[in-house]
Amino acid sequence: MKTLISINLVQSIMAKEAFAKESAEAIVTAADWIRETFEDGGKLLIFGNGGSAADAQHMAAEFVNRFLLNRRPLPALALTTDTSVLTSIGNDFSYDQIFAKQVQALAKPEDLALGISTSGSSTNVVKGMAAAKEKGLRTVALTGGTKNPGGDLTPVCDLVLNVPSDSTPHIQEVHLWVEHLLCEMVETTMFGNG
Repeated sequence: MKTLISINLVQSIMAKEAFAKESAEAIVTAADWIRETFEDGGKLLIFGNGGSAADAQHMAAEFVNRFLLNRRPLPALALTTDTSVLTSIGNDFSYDQIFAKQVQALAKPEDLALGISTSGSSTNVVKGMAAAKEKGLRTVALTGGTKNPGGDLTPVCDLVLNVPSDSTPHIQEVHLWVEHLLCEMVETTMFGNG
């Protein structure tokens, strides 16, 4: 078991290091776009499935409440939380439409859509991002994989932050790390160091 711990830790660190090396400029761009969205009176719409849904909710909470600084709330919304909306769309239309219909109802051109998909190919995330593009939003995706980086999200996103790993747990670990990093970068550029 101790060997497993050591191997897992090394692989997780390697995934973060590879992502940071490959995506440093894209991370800065994503942070700038989120800051600009907030400063221009827009909101951040975040969505994904499973662990990515949890990430969407976690990130929205960091912006609405606080991350490291006590500052004004920032408008971020996870489209993964309203069970009545999710289940009615899933039942009446299709699970593939659960994010797209919410984007169509709630998004304005000054908003930014952030889709999270470990594979980059979750149909409902892809359709949600396509709906965001149609409404004129900037679109950013967090994805993973080495065989088809960005997956099906690449054609519908302005910016793809892809973790160059094929290990789902390590991709998700990197996603949480970069989500926290984006929160810190936005807070620092908007409000200083406290």
